[in-house]
Amino acid sequence: QEQLVESGGGQVQAGDSLRLSCVASGRTLSNYAMGWSRQAPGKEREFVAAITPSGAWTYYADSVKGRFTISRDIGKSTVYLQMNSLKSEDAAVYYCAADRLFSAVVAGTSGSWGQGTQVTVSS
Repeated sequence: QEQLVESGGGQVQAGDSLRLSCVASGRTLSNYAMGWSRQAPGKEREFVAAITPSGAWTYYADSVKGRFTISRDIGKSTVYLQMNSLKSEDAAVYYCAADRLFSAVVAGTSGSWGQGTQVTVSS
């Protein structure tokens, strides 16, 4: 069973930046599409960003487009989410996801999920 472990969450002020990391334990996951979703208290989990196995294509939710950047280090089986100009509405638990299908990552139906890392944004 493959594992996804997120890190990098924390408490920041509005306008600050933060970078999240997700490490996959299995080398085979380097062939998977990966991405991030988030869930705030009382809200549904929502898709944030996705990236293809090669890193050639990325896709973002409209709410974060232009502020967040997803990237990956294939050799280290790691995906990153650089978050800039953070807003209060960005506060949530961020979950890393992986699946053979890019469409599954975007749809939030990935076969593998991390346990999440908390991002808190203060004003």
